[in-house]
Amino acid sequence: MDGYHVAEVLGCGMQLLGNFLTYFLRVFIMSQNTSGMQLRDDQWKKLEPFLKGTPNGPGTSGKNNRLFIEALLWLVSNNYAWSNLPAHFGKFNALYMRFRRWTESDFWRELAYEKNDDAELRQMLEQIIRYGDWYTQRREQRLVRKAHRTNYDARRAATPHIRTLNNFQVEATESNLHWVGLVASQ
Repeated sequence: MDGYHVAEVLGCGMQLLGNFLTYFLRVFIMSQNTSGMQLRDDQWKKLEPFLKGTPNGPGTSGKNNRLFIEALLWLVSNNYAWSNLPAHFGKFNALYMRFRRWTESDFWRELAYEKNDDAELRQMLEQIIRYGDWYTQRREQRLVRKAHRTNYDARRAATPHIRTLNNFQVEATESNLHWVGLVASQ
């Protein structure tokens, strides 16, 4: 192998190493970032009786409600994507689904205004509510776009094919199909 190829291989290896280190540092910094809102013990004592999924309650129970609330506070205060949640909070898919269920049932609003005299705790819960509203709005917008796209595709499939030639639309029928293809390819 000549010097040029060795340098090329080393260059690719260095680039891969650089990409790996950048990714690793980003993940490490995100996992170490504990800034933002933190739930104090006295706030947790106020919230705990009102939470769903307790071990003694009916139905399935969450493994750790406090960790779930702290994961949401971390997510909301740092403005990261769900997939960027540090691993010590648990699987982000499960946390997201739980958050979505609680948001759809309007549980966060009930929790924020349920005999809550702690202004800081209410502010944290209101931030989760705003995040939930934003997320719900995004989800509804995606569903509307999907419905429009489905309707458009259905209408397009039901109409004969139309080709555009220099901003002039020509309906493709059997009588003119032979020359439409020739003109369109030029």
